[in-house]
Amino acid sequence: MLTFFISLIVLIVGYLIYGSLVERVFKPSDNPTPAMTNPDGVDYVPISTAKAFLIQLLNIAGLGPIFGAISGAMWGPSVYIWIVCGTLFAGAVHDFMAGMLSERNDGASISEVTGKYLGPAMHNVMRVFSVVLLVLVGVVFMVGPAGLLAQITPLNIKIWTVIILCYYFLATLLPIDKIIGKVYPFFGILLILMAFGIIIGTMIHSGERPMMELTFKNLYPGNVDGTGVKPIWPLMFITVACGAISGFHATQSPIVSRCIKSEKDGRKIFYGAMVAEGIIALIWASAAVAFFWNKDGSGTGLSALKKIGGGNSKSVYQMCVALLGKIGGPIALLGVIVCPITSGDTAFRSARMTIFDWFKLDEKNIKVRLSAAIPLLLIGYGISFINYNVVWRYFSWSNQTLAMIVLWAGAVYFATNYGKERNRCWIAAVPATFMSAVSITYLMYAPECFNLGAKGSSGLVISYVIGVIAAIVCLTIFLVTVYRNPAASLERQQSTIIGRKE
Repeated sequence: MLTFFISLIVLIVGYLIYGSLVERVFKPSDNPTPAMTNPDGVDYVPISTAKAFLIQLLNIAGLGPIFGAISGAMWGPSVYIWIVCGTLFAGAVHDFMAGMLSERNDGASISEVTGKYLGPAMHNVMRVFSVVLLVLVGVVFMVGPAGLLAQITPLNIKIWTVIILCYYFLATLLPIDKIIGKVYPFFGILLILMAFGIIIGTMIHSGERPMMELTFKNLYPGNVDGTGVKPIWPLMFITVACGAISGFHATQSPIVSRCIKSEKDGRKIFYGAMVAEGIIALIWASAAVAFFWNKDGSGTGLSALKKIGGGNSKSVYQMCVALLGKIGGPIALLGVIVCPITSGDTAFRSARMTIFDWFKLDEKNIKVRLSAAIPLLLIGYGISFINYNVVWRYFSWSNQTLAMIVLWAGAVYFATNYGKERNRCWIAAVPATFMSAVSITYLMYAPECFNLGAKGSSGLVISYVIGVIAAIVCLTIFLVTVYRNPAASLERQQSTIIGRKE
């Protein structure tokens, strides 16, 4: 239990200290925000700082910090280190940069922002990549809560999927303050009750299911085919995703950047929401390790968690009911259901916004919004019939790859827009290099990618080498083409105009 409280304190203190450092590095201005200069009543709507924080938190806190954290718990308490360090030095920096760069570019979607700073080729790649990722996210956050609701109601998963899809349609189509702004305060209460209830329940049951202290030992259960355990690097770093760093968040931050009243609220909203999500992930990871460790009494570690598929509706349901009883369990479960729904709705909304920015469409025109929203939701519904675990794996890798790209865009921004102070870029360049190694190593190793892991230890070593080399190449390109010669990059940025259709 000591490890949990130390991790919790580090996250809170890290927000106060490192979050303040990131803010000072960025230098927020007093310039009016897009929501204040040209509100449109649909996406650009001024809202309070408290409501903006709550919307940002609920937008990003989907299944990732719950399902992903529980799945990450299969590697044991070492997951705490990634959640804490990833949140403070990578995830929160990523979310802050995504939101603030969008705000400084008229609330542009992340594909437009990264295109401006990384060049035309990446601009088009990111447009397609962002829409695909957002649809995958929408599917994951549609099927996941439908599965949970099917656990506690007479309706089956297909019916709940359609019901959730109908809500997504309204949230995607209507002005942000009509549904999202109205229901999110209620959803926020459920989210807080869920996290608070789970950690209290875990402490109450600490006698029979004690919270484990930190160990760097890989506790992932051996595979049934005898091939051994899964390596912490890169699998755990991809699996936990949203609880440490998530590219999906970069697609959500522009939604709120179009609504904030002052740049100086950016740390509270963007950096702060990510730290809050890190706390949620820490709670679920520590609770899962305690709940499932040696649950079957045979000394087989976390095999009970692996047996039911890691983080999914079954493991969440078991934990909620066992830790909080028949009354508290359903309340906590409702909070878990709310998390993905409040991310899935804005995933499809963000996909619509990306398409509108891409083709310079008018968001005020209801018919135009319909022409984008309906096809996106229908495609998402079609993908929902694909095996959930397969969709999740592709979502996880694409999610971390997007995070890597956004961090590089932030590094380029610092290197080219701060003159002699361009060394500020390292606050984004270091985590960008790290995530490049993670993403490429996973691409080489994972079965849904190049599957070098099937070759055993030799395949793992090859994946490591390729991942590290790729990260070094990315860093070298950045140093040579941007850091040492910022003028050319800055000239291209100044010639790239992004923003709304006039």
